[in-house]
Amino acid sequence: MEILKIREHPGLAQRAAVWFHEKWRIPQQAYDESIAQCLAGSRPVPQWYLAVEAGEILGGLGLIENDFHQRKDLTPNVCAVYVEPAHRRRGIAGQLLRTVCRDMADLGVDTLGISE
Repeated sequence: MEILKIREHPGLAQRAAVWFHEKWRIPQQAYDESIAQCLAGSRPVPQWYLAVEAGEILGGLGLIENDFHQRKDLTPNVCAVYVEPAHRRRGIAGQLLRTVCRDMADLGVDTLGISE
């Protein structure tokens, strides 16, 4: 299994948007727009990540400015964390979270801490 950054794999953008929509029932357009902003690369947030094995999406998550709450001071927000039921209890969500924390640190966003 590998964790892929959508910005480094733009060919997965549409597939990712459909997958997240199917899991969370948020309109696909919202994912399309957020992933397009991610691919534009003008800012470190939003970002999107997938856990993939043999071409199958096992899990994923996003990092957005605000996940439907009023606390604008709590940004960025990890969102849409999901692991397919058949692949749970393998540490995939933890790997996704560690990846996003490292990636944000590399991009200069220090509000997400990581402990090993």
